[in-house]
Amino acid sequence: MKEVQDFTETVVHNIERVIIGKRDVVELAIINLLSRGHLLIEDVPGVGKTMLARSLAISLRGSFSRIQFTPDMLPSDITGVSVYNQATKKFEFRPGPVMSDIVLADEINRATPKTQSALLEAMQERQVTVDGITHPLPPLFMVIATENPIEYEGTFRLPEAQLDRFLMRIQLGYPGRDDEVNVMDLQQFEHPINGLEPVVSFEEVLRVQDAIRAVYLAPSIKHYIVDLVRRTREHPDVYLGASPRGSLGLYRAVQARAVLQGRDFVLPDDVMALTSSILGHRLILAPGAHLRDLDAKQVLSEILQRIVVPGGPYSMQ
Repeated sequence: MKEVQDFTETVVHNIERVIIGKRDVVELAIINLLSRGHLLIEDVPGVGKTMLARSLAISLRGSFSRIQFTPDMLPSDITGVSVYNQATKKFEFRPGPVMSDIVLADEINRATPKTQSALLEAMQERQVTVDGITHPLPPLFMVIATENPIEYEGTFRLPEAQLDRFLMRIQLGYPGRDDEVNVMDLQQFEHPINGLEPVVSFEEVLRVQDAIRAVYLAPSIKHYIVDLVRRTREHPDVYLGASPRGSLGLYRAVQARAVLQGRDFVLPDDVMALTSSILGHRLILAPGAHLRDLDAKQVLSEILQRIVVPGGPYSMQ
């Protein structure tokens, strides 16, 4: 697993040239990449959501496209369109920006639900269908989306079906006092992202993604993950719990986190550390929970406290 650790350290170090003081968040983004998932970065304006997405994309030596979502976008602006070629008298497919290794969907909630739905097939099946013809996407295909959770004017809420297709939802938060000073120093003359270079190849990413699947999960850990997800469906404060896609995503992600921690086996700590990021956005809370100012993170914390931990003492049921 040393190859995987060297890979992650190289990418994290490169991204930290731009994103200061947020190593834990950067590592979550790397875990998402190694798990072959899609990433949703949700936070207030100005904290570096787009910079994190761009830094991760630039660090990988692959094709990259950016889509600035707006209310007037059409699905064909994302997937591509068939154009009639008068010379050949045939329709030719002109691929859209989604046909890239890394796709940055900036301010994804500014597009209408009709346009957002253009990503559903791509994110789940890694293909797009235009005029009845299916076009496969690159093997590394990954969507990194950003959204502002506090601005509602001119925005559209992401459908649950699309939220469920994101492996993780993460937040950056404001930088610390010293980190904010460092940010100003680094940008005195130009933005550090202008000097960022790719540090890993397309082939390395695919090789590392395959390598983490060999990380061992004991049967008790697998049951722990399933029991945790099932509890979200039975909790009285949850209207709609996490789907099997959530348990599978957690299964893949804890393998990647174990390697980042220098292990070739998964511990319950790995599951606990990733539960909020992977399951939080998949829950729809009941109306009573909103009246008591509960959020998904608090509900998941309660479930983790009550569920039996493999190899640990039995907690309250």
